[in-house]
Amino acid sequence: MCGICGEIRLDRNPASSRAVGAMAEVLAPRGPDSAGVFAQSRVAFGHRRLKIIDLSDAAQQPMVDPALGLTIVFNGCIYNYPELRSELEGQGYRFFSHGDTEVMLKAYHAWGPRFVDKLYGMFAFAIWERDSGKVVLGRDRLGIKPLYLAETPGMIRFASTLPALLAGGGIDTDIDPEALHHYMSFHAVVPAPMTILKGVRKLPPATLLTIEADGTKREEIYWTVNFGPQKGDESLSESDWQDLVLLTLRKAVERRLVSDVPVGVLLSGGLDSSIIVALLAEAGQHGLKTFSIGFETVGNEAGDEFQYSDIIAKRFETDHHKLFVDSTRTLPELENCVRAMAEPMVSHDAIGFYLLSQEVAKHVKVVQSGQGADEIFGGYHWYPPMMESRDPVSDYARVFFDRDQAEMAQVLDRRLVGEDYSRKFVERHFAQPGADRPIDKALRLDTNVMLVDDPVKRVDNMTMAWGLEGRVPFLDHDLVELAARVPPELKIAEGGKYVLKEAGRRVVPWEVIDRPKGYFPMPALKYLKGPYLDLVRDVLNQPKARERGLFQRAYVDKLLAEPETHITPLRGSKLWQVALLEYWLQTHGI
Repeated sequence: MCGICGEIRLDRNPASSRAVGAMAEVLAPRGPDSAGVFAQSRVAFGHRRLKIIDLSDAAQQPMVDPALGLTIVFNGCIYNYPELRSELEGQGYRFFSHGDTEVMLKAYHAWGPRFVDKLYGMFAFAIWERDSGKVVLGRDRLGIKPLYLAETPGMIRFASTLPALLAGGGIDTDIDPEALHHYMSFHAVVPAPMTILKGVRKLPPATLLTIEADGTKREEIYWTVNFGPQKGDESLSESDWQDLVLLTLRKAVERRLVSDVPVGVLLSGGLDSSIIVALLAEAGQHGLKTFSIGFETVGNEAGDEFQYSDIIAKRFETDHHKLFVDSTRTLPELENCVRAMAEPMVSHDAIGFYLLSQEVAKHVKVVQSGQGADEIFGGYHWYPPMMESRDPVSDYARVFFDRDQAEMAQVLDRRLVGEDYSRKFVERHFAQPGADRPIDKALRLDTNVMLVDDPVKRVDNMTMAWGLEGRVPFLDHDLVELAARVPPELKIAEGGKYVLKEAGRRVVPWEVIDRPKGYFPMPALKYLKGPYLDLVRDVLNQPKARERGLFQRAYVDKLLAEPETHITPLRGSKLWQVALLEYWLQTHGI
């Protein structure tokens, strides 16, 4: 788990180790244990390391294998690297380290770029072939590990975060109008390859990008998942599906134990993290460190779920840590939280994950988290209306979009109001083969796009801000492929995630399974009052914000006057959504 960056020249100039070093410095929180820069001819790679597997300097990066003529920088963790290493040793390869990075290098040499088909894990990497001059960049199937790109005349740069690319200089920081439309429609999600800035793009999940020595580029999607039944699934009973879900999740949780340091769990008190704790206890993990966070209650909205996390901690005898954060601590940390965002993230969860990760990092360097279960097992309230929809795009937009095109025309500055980009994006996605039923179209979109650039990105950014590695077993690709086959009726029944709940009854106390659905609460950012409202007002009244003029001033003033009355269909603050974008831009000097 680390931060990576690099520069690939497309002309005859040498790559700049200075620029790469500047980018690597921004990535220091992701890899506080060591650093390295490699530069040769048209390529320079930078790395910041968090030591998780093979704690010795033999696993240092950038890693160079002179005999194979390969150099790699790699961010992530390959959970099946011991099995792959044994297979490669059987083919005659010899190893100088004991970690997964060298396995990546040898695997690339043995099997070519499609070695990624053999990987279980989360990863973003760049590999340079010395003799051909070729560079191959890749990202894991579900986009758990990020990879940002910036192409300017004569070169391509890459980095684990967007702010790292800014440190290299020469970035077009103008706002992308289409990306802005998505940001304001999809509660800050900007689908790959776009980012909010015109000059920065991101490599989509499950994608390989090959850059030849002459500058020729090609992309290849190496993995897709079909939603709907496979041959033989019609014979499976409800109990059979539960068996398969529990079996596959058990393997996913066990895979994510591979580590040379202890592994903990972020325990929210919800079903998903509770199942992870139960399965780890079942696998023989004793004295497992678990962590929960709570905030002050605002009005009738509770700020913590300790009563449920306590049940799990007691049942499985974990070493449990509860962190209560009052508003006096939260507000001063907001700017640092925003600085840790690779892209603006409007979810109230972000500050919670940031503060929780700060505490957790004092105890462990690796945690498992329950992110992803709602998307792959149908846990959200907008899925049932999609079951028999006759107009899937309109029905999805009605329950999911933050605002329609008519409101968008009242929100954005007139120079930025264009097509209904977000609706057209959904139309294109829904029209793709591989998902026939309306609900499967929605589940696929949320799994492949919304999940990647909302909760998954949030976990990565907020944990890595404190040098903490977050692992997400619900995004094991075997489990994702299985969930896509489960009949939608078994997902959305009884409030959602039915098949997961019923499978979970075998290992988790009923009080947690049958509880009302919760979320990672931070009420102060939903109901902006007092100092939080003062902060937002100050951000939106800054000369830079007025000069940038992204939003119509009348709309901003309306939100500032009555913030509590302007809530999105998904119960987010419209004022915070507007302010957060400006806050992020200002924090990063844009």
